[in-house]
Amino acid sequence: MHWRNYFIPTTKETPKDATAASHVLMLRAGLVRQLAAGVYTYLPLGFRCLRKVERIVREEMDRAGAIELRMPCLTPLSLWDESGRSRTMTDVLLRLDGSVWDWAAGLVLGPTHEEIITELARAYLKSYKQLPINLYQIQLKFRGEARPKSGVLRTREFLMKDAYSFHDNKPSLDKEYDNMYAAYCRIFARSGLPYLAVEADTGAMGGDASHEFMVLTDAGEDRVALSESGDYAANLERATTAPPKPAPAGEGEAPAEPLRSPTEVHTPNAGRIDEVCPVLGLPPRQMIKTLIYAGTAGQADAGAKGPPPRKLRVVALVRGDHEINELKLNRAAGLTLELADPETIEALTGAKVGFAGPQGLIDRIDKLIIDREVAVLRNAASGANKTDYHVTGVNPGRDFPLAGDKVVMADIRTVAEGDPSPTGSGSPLHLRTAIEIGHVFKLGTKYSTALGAVYLDQNGKACPLIMGCYGIGLNRILAAAIEAHHDDAGIIWPMSIAPFEVLVLALDPRDEEVMRVATQIHDELAAAGIDVLFDDRDERAGFKFKDADLIGIPLRIVVGKKSLTAGGVEVTDRRTPADKQLKPVAAAIAHVTQHVRAELAKLAAAK
Repeated sequence: MHWRNYFIPTTKETPKDATAASHVLMLRAGLVRQLAAGVYTYLPLGFRCLRKVERIVREEMDRAGAIELRMPCLTPLSLWDESGRSRTMTDVLLRLDGSVWDWAAGLVLGPTHEEIITELARAYLKSYKQLPINLYQIQLKFRGEARPKSGVLRTREFLMKDAYSFHDNKPSLDKEYDNMYAAYCRIFARSGLPYLAVEADTGAMGGDASHEFMVLTDAGEDRVALSESGDYAANLERATTAPPKPAPAGEGEAPAEPLRSPTEVHTPNAGRIDEVCPVLGLPPRQMIKTLIYAGTAGQADAGAKGPPPRKLRVVALVRGDHEINELKLNRAAGLTLELADPETIEALTGAKVGFAGPQGLIDRIDKLIIDREVAVLRNAASGANKTDYHVTGVNPGRDFPLAGDKVVMADIRTVAEGDPSPTGSGSPLHLRTAIEIGHVFKLGTKYSTALGAVYLDQNGKACPLIMGCYGIGLNRILAAAIEAHHDDAGIIWPMSIAPFEVLVLALDPRDEEVMRVATQIHDELAAAGIDVLFDDRDERAGFKFKDADLIGIPLRIVVGKKSLTAGGVEVTDRRTPADKQLKPVAAAIAHVTQHVRAELAKLAAAK
């Protein structure tokens, strides 16, 4: 491929509003162009990279035994109504406007395809003899992303590989989950990504278990907790720590602090932890934060029979130096909660916001959810349920219950830097930002039950299909690769997903001998199956070198009058630009060919 006949619109300027390295470099290197917020055109170089990622994904999915199909982007809203996600995903579902065409009113652009694949299974998978089966596609997805940003990392249109497996028993699902997990490891290793797998929350997808595949980078929007020893990794939404040690009992330990009596302290206008701790002379870890939530029990689908929904009042307790993890809280509560409004809080506690405490509330609420770190506190402090007052000498179990029909003890907080690993090793946890590039779920029967997708087991009994779901963001693989592999000059592509593997650069295109040798090298590499780009432009050497660094092709052969006079051509690796080797033409061709094949083989063998 000759550069002068190709389309590579590079630019020197840093694009406005682009901050993530991958966003800046994809625009500057001419990989993509933004058409609208969250909508990108993939230009030839970017499209070549995307196709290479797609090929790796397809090869590994086929190798793992998955079967490819293609589902439509347009999906009936009625299926989303059946699953209930027309309500829970209302912010991201892009609905067609039916004001012009009546037929459009009942359609949405698919943000994901669980409902559609389950409808397919409902139609065709009738017997246990057809199971297990894993179906996948590589297809566009559309989401009503309110704030698209960071280039192709958060967009309204993106390319995704999504696979769905169907089973008649849990061990079969577990086996396929492990199979997909291993396939994902191969995909990301072949793509040259420094990935890690972390435990994850199932979120809106639902299900029993899931793992996310991450690439650590400051441009990421996810937070992960990693133990220093490497024995634990989890998304911050899911992460937990070692259980707290109980307060000293006084036998064989440091003497237990005597239980103090509750004492009211006047704390005018000090409702926040950072305001009240100096007044009380206590550290935040000795405070009990009392948060009041509202929820609805018995949320029935429209038209369903049964008792009407009932409003619930839930109190959650965490230590003053900790933050509530609302996903964990909702899981412990068994329903979706929202922070109560000031009027509800005042009606329940008799105090303005900031002065609530757990004492005396149990008979006025529906549920008390206590973080396990709160349960071991001794002589703590909390709000007094009285405006401008707090109480010291608050003790769990005496001043508020730790057990009972209304009480739930759970881990409901977000882990913090330095918390001990839950594995028991004592290794401290560190919080890092990361890009999510893939996710695997054990969905169970959530969608098959909702959509009535059943099969007949060996006894002729109708049972809901057991499902797994496995997704990869192909666009994100490109962005993550750039985030992980770049320098101040530009991109440093892994060999397997680079737009070209070798760049032949002619320094003096007006010199016949330079062009003859450069053309010979290009043609012989291409004949050997090497993906090669020939920069034959009549431009200054410095300009061409800057472009070469920017687009990041792994290997470079520079042909110039000076090098030819010295007996050969100059070979460099984009990863080590200062290491320049002068080689005879034939040796350079052989070296580069061998290097490309060895690098691809190494990536293919990585796990």
